[in-house]
Amino acid sequence: MHAKKLSDAVVKFLNDLKPTVARKASYCEGLLRQKALARIDGFMRVTFACALIAACAAVPAKARVKKIQITAKESPTFGGYSWPGVGQYEKIVGKAFGELDPKDPKNAVIVDLQLAPRNANGKVEYSFDFYILKPIDLTKGNHKMLYEPPNRGRKTITALNRGVGGNDPGSVKDASLLANSFLMPQGYSISFSGWDTSAGTDTDDFNTTITVPIARNPDGSPITGPSYEYIVSPGASYELTYPAATLDKSKATLTHRVHLNDIPEKVPASGWQYNSDGTEIALLPAGTPFVKNDIYEFSYTAKDPTINGVGFAAVRDWSAWLRYETKDDSGTPNPLAGDISKIYTEVSSQPGRLLNDFRYLGFNQAENGKRVFDGMMQWIAAGDGISMNYRWSQPGRTERNRQDHLFVEGRFPFANVMSTDPITGKTDSRYAKCALTNTCPYAMEIFSANEYWVKAASLMTTDPSGTKDLPDSPFTRIYFMSSMQHGTGRGDAKGVCQQFQNPLDSQAVQRALFTALDKWVTAGTAPPPSQVPKLSDGTLVKPDQNSTQFPHMPGVAYSGFKTTRYLLNYGPNFYETGIPTSNPPIFKPPYQDNPANGPIYPSFVPKTDGDGNDLAGIRLPEVQVPLATYTGWAVRAAPQDNDGCEGSGQYIPFARTKADRLSSGDPRLSIEERYPDIEAYSSRLRHAIDNLEQAGFLLPFDAESMLKKNLTNAASKGLVSKSAPATSSH
Repeated sequence: MHAKKLSDAVVKFLNDLKPTVARKASYCEGLLRQKALARIDGFMRVTFACALIAACAAVPAKARVKKIQITAKESPTFGGYSWPGVGQYEKIVGKAFGELDPKDPKNAVIVDLQLAPRNANGKVEYSFDFYILKPIDLTKGNHKMLYEPPNRGRKTITALNRGVGGNDPGSVKDASLLANSFLMPQGYSISFSGWDTSAGTDTDDFNTTITVPIARNPDGSPITGPSYEYIVSPGASYELTYPAATLDKSKATLTHRVHLNDIPEKVPASGWQYNSDGTEIALLPAGTPFVKNDIYEFSYTAKDPTINGVGFAAVRDWSAWLRYETKDDSGTPNPLAGDISKIYTEVSSQPGRLLNDFRYLGFNQAENGKRVFDGMMQWIAAGDGISMNYRWSQPGRTERNRQDHLFVEGRFPFANVMSTDPITGKTDSRYAKCALTNTCPYAMEIFSANEYWVKAASLMTTDPSGTKDLPDSPFTRIYFMSSMQHGTGRGDAKGVCQQFQNPLDSQAVQRALFTALDKWVTAGTAPPPSQVPKLSDGTLVKPDQNSTQFPHMPGVAYSGFKTTRYLLNYGPNFYETGIPTSNPPIFKPPYQDNPANGPIYPSFVPKTDGDGNDLAGIRLPEVQVPLATYTGWAVRAAPQDNDGCEGSGQYIPFARTKADRLSSGDPRLSIEERYPDIEAYSSRLRHAIDNLEQAGFLLPFDAESMLKKNLTNAASKGLVSKSAPATSSH
């Protein structure tokens, strides 16, 4: 049955079912067990099951944050600064305690939840840290909340909020910085909460942590199984994610290699040891460090898997509690009770992958059946998920060219619209489940060129066979930031890469698109059209240099190395149960495009112009009126030379003069050949910035700042003649 016909059938089925609030949850559970359901095959069975679960959701339930403890309150915060029309803010910090009903169908998707310890009420308990910033007088706020799931416990709001951030944003007291901040002048309340076990347990400096249960066998004995560590860290020891089930070194394997495609060499048992409780390994003789940036892999039998998927429910229930409840079970008031009309999310990288899976798994439906988040601004997450809702998962891992490439992250479905997996035959979408419950959030999916090279981001906009472009979802727009690396680098530093890092900065575009997201949600105003490279117009291509048309530059290595998206084999039924029996999966060099490692989903990268800057997407002024080549990919310096350089991109300046260009053999025009003086440069720069503002990708304040920044940069470096620059983009 085609996806549309199936969707229509589900809608009709739901209308016919018409469950009432008075029906008990047990009746819904009984429906799920009916023999007729067992006869519905494949995707149809899953979809009807989701429909039944959605129907069951009509039974009201509270968001199960049962208690909050406020450990610190600062009123006013921000040094007492007061925003016109909004007033002063206050900071509220504490710990929340939640519980989950393992019988609730909305929680059943959490792997190993049925194996968690139960309290006297038969519920599963967990706790997490929270941090709230809110107007003291909520009547003066805008009645909207921004929620950020921190990145490995650390807050990332600084860029969106024009420099007001850090792990304790309320401690910022600079009046000029606060006056120009983005969120507080609009009256947003802001909340952060713990969700990620990789954040650790240390709560110093407002690190946001979560405590989740450990799964046990039904008889109470420890669960054991295969676990895996990918080690690229220097130091004399390495802390394991899960403790070893046995200290017998013959039951474990440690390997070492320099380059990703080198054949791993086994470290003999005499070359390493466990510590006394099996929570760390170290090289021998004692004090021998792991070689910095080399690759070590450790496979062993572990015990006591944490139920990391509880983090999804923690995000759901915290935001739903703030939005829909008035107090906790002990009577402690909800500090935002009755105020929140809309919730938007803001992320950077890893928590965006969390929210990709959050949407897909159905967690944007609260326990009371209502929507949790109205809009999501996803920055540098692309279409990947996160290693979280699996046994032996590691949420802190992120796959890149030579990093963490065997942890479950990129798996079908990759896109926000229906597509069919050519390998498994499944048809699905990241929005399939929320569409059934009318709880889908709108979303701005914004990512860099680096995501194409290291995350197979093209699968978000092409079919999984790599043969055609996909249409937009009615709920999402996708924006590619041309030529950017994963975040903003330092243009004067190389790190372990061969070239300087890419300094392009997209924060101004994020603010414009966040504003557009708000208008989309509240007023139905359509945001700017998606901006992505496409197969159909030839701007999405294979990664070899002939296809990308990247210029041959002196001193610049081009490897064409990108992440390959495999369907990896973790053992029978892994993709149904989330429990691996082979971890890591069988894998061998070469890493790139090797069918021996599993079936491959084709992926592509952006095509470049003659300067090596990407053609498609949102092209920042520095890309439209360039003084350099900017790339989303980079390669490493020795001794790991020409391997991928992870999230870094490259900044490769143009020659200043024609003579310099000719003497070096650089095919790119020099700065003097492009711009005879700063007036010529500034005129083109103003034009580019004006166009971005008119297209809805810059706000007026940011447009003005961007013009001044680029003119100052050009003049200070003597890149063009120093005649008087114009200072207005209007």
